[in-house]
Amino acid sequence: MDLATWLRSCFGAGRPSEVPACDTMSRRATRGSTAKAKAAPAPKETDKSAALFAAYKDADDDHIGPEGIERLCQDLGVDPADRKVLLLAWRMGAQRMGFFTREEFLQGLKALKAPDLAKLKKALNGLDGAVSSPEDFQDFYQFAFRFCLTEPRQKIIDIETAAQMLGLVMVDSPHAPDFIRFLQEQKEYKAINQDQWTGFWRFTQEVSPDLHDYDESQAWPLLLDNYVEWVQQRKTAAL
Repeated sequence: MDLATWLRSCFGAGRPSEVPACDTMSRRATRGSTAKAKAAPAPKETDKSAALFAAYKDADDDHIGPEGIERLCQDLGVDPADRKVLLLAWRMGAQRMGFFTREEFLQGLKALKAPDLAKLKKALNGLDGAVSSPEDFQDFYQFAFRFCLTEPRQKIIDIETAAQMLGLVMVDSPHAPDFIRFLQEQKEYKAINQDQWTGFWRFTQEVSPDLHDYDESQAWPLLLDNYVEWVQQRKTAAL
């Protein structure tokens, strides 16, 4: 199963259904013999956010589950497997693939200053800018690994998932295409742990794209030593 299919399955493939309207209707107040129509006061931001959560939450649980997230993505006009959805989960501090708790969702909307669907859609389109600094991108990168740990006490992710997640996260890294190809072609490793995942992040920051300054004495994970050797062998074979 490729990552897009996997993400869609995690984020749900339920039947689309109508989302309850979140707008507040105007009310009519009557005093004595003179009745005057009054528009209801504009709902507070927190009320809007709570209404948006209620529109997508599960009927029997106080969270937004896979079906709700799929409907939310439909209304936002984005594929559940899109990088933007992963960025949204990161900004919301989601702890579980395919779910947003009430606290995660409301705190995320507050951080994004997006209490309603229209503002959330606008914020979603600007999320790539949220990882423009090295510190923020590193945090997002580490989140992506943790997000793939879907089972209790799970500490590794399989190679196929790691390779496809790297393709989703490391869109601007010159190292990523070759490293992903290496992961897909090699046969020794079946999974990647947190140290190896973190090691590749450090590798992208400290080693030039042509690998001329790679120093194997700096205690890199063996996976990366093997990757560099793989690249060198390919270069030699191309001569």
